[in-house]
Amino acid sequence: VADLWWIYSKPVPADGRELWTLFLQCSCITAVIGGLFYNWMFASLEYSWHLSVAMAISFSLLLLLTLLLVHPARCVFSMIMPTLGTKQGRKLLFSTCIMIAVVNITPNIISNIKTILQLIKCTCKNSSDSLLNSTALLEKVSWEFGDAVQESVPSLYKPMNGHFRFSLLQNSSLIYQKMHLAGEKISREFLSVEVLVKDSIRVANRLAAGFSMLYLCFESTWYLKNYLTNLRFNNFYITKKLERLAVDRKAAHLLVGSSKKLIRPTGLKLSWEEVVLCLMQAMLVTVALMLMLVVVAMDHFAFSVADTAVRRAAQFSVVPITLNIKYKVSAGLSCPAMCGDPTLCHFRGLELLLGDFNRTYHHHLIFSSAHCRISPPTPPNPSVLLVIGLLFCILYATVFLETYARRLCRKVAASFFQSWEEERVLYLYRKLSRRHRKE
Repeated sequence: VADLWWIYSKPVPADGRELWTLFLQCSCITAVIGGLFYNWMFASLEYSWHLSVAMAISFSLLLLLTLLLVHPARCVFSMIMPTLGTKQGRKLLFSTCIMIAVVNITPNIISNIKTILQLIKCTCKNSSDSLLNSTALLEKVSWEFGDAVQESVPSLYKPMNGHFRFSLLQNSSLIYQKMHLAGEKISREFLSVEVLVKDSIRVANRLAAGFSMLYLCFESTWYLKNYLTNLRFNNFYITKKLERLAVDRKAAHLLVGSSKKLIRPTGLKLSWEEVVLCLMQAMLVTVALMLMLVVVAMDHFAFSVADTAVRRAAQFSVVPITLNIKYKVSAGLSCPAMCGDPTLCHFRGLELLLGDFNRTYHHHLIFSSAHCRISPPTPPNPSVLLVIGLLFCILYATVFLETYARRLCRKVAASFFQSWEEERVLYLYRKLSRRHRKE
């Protein structure tokens, strides 16, 4: 492995064997990166299959030529991998989380809302149908009651014809048509909003992903540029070269006295500035986690409401309506009208029953029907929650591994430019010597 890395990091291959080895290394790298790039474009960013394949092949060929011919480009590309553990890598992971939420969670929420709307539409249709049928019952009751009134009252005193007049809508298709048009209008508006939101989030995610990839390359290039032009940049590590230089010049005490200010690149020690930066980045990841949890909670809430509504609607009982009409007509004569002397009368009045109407009518209001086509509620996908949880675990890990990722970037740059690394080590040694003399 050390020999392969030595050939990969050399500016120019020494012979044909090293050139062939370098070509195989670059080919394997570009094949793996091309496959990951295709999967990222097709599965995550939702580009078309033809565009993803064309972009992946073009990117792989360009990357192969660049890695094979340009030595600093190999260094920048090698530093991109550790840079994935920094904030730029977290941006890519955030983009992946957002895309997962858009593709899986948002359609689930919208599907459950559609189920609730279908249930409301079905309930309104059945209720209106049942109410229309109740008006027909009222018409029957009115005519029977009117006939009873005509039979009970003498023709001389009949008030008109004794019937009530109902204006009934015999054809209910007009109501159904209006309800259907209203439902279709709501569905179209809902679908247009859904498409607009998904397209907007998809475009924003693509732009964010592209910007993150470009900035990832820019940050690696920026690091290499500062490493090669500024001797003080990220130069506070006790490396093996610095230790050998101090031992050769019999100044090992310089490293012992500066142990509080210098850090070993392979150690776990973090400076105070690094700890504060990690805590700040962890707070930002926590805020993003809270926002994602809100989306997940909305998914569970929408499913809970839809599931409860469907189950309760299936349990709707038929509401019975009982209409009881009692109508009694009688004529009475008082005692003074029949007897001259009330004291001689043995009864106080006489009542003559002319008509008695007592009937009960039954009707049922139906709110649900088995003929309603309602899509079942869609439960949240536990695998999606597992993937999001795993991604956020990686995000929290990158927060605390960012410092070590930067140390790895320095080690990669040092292996590609060893002569310049010796200049940086010499500069740090002279700086420690001057500081020791002043003290």
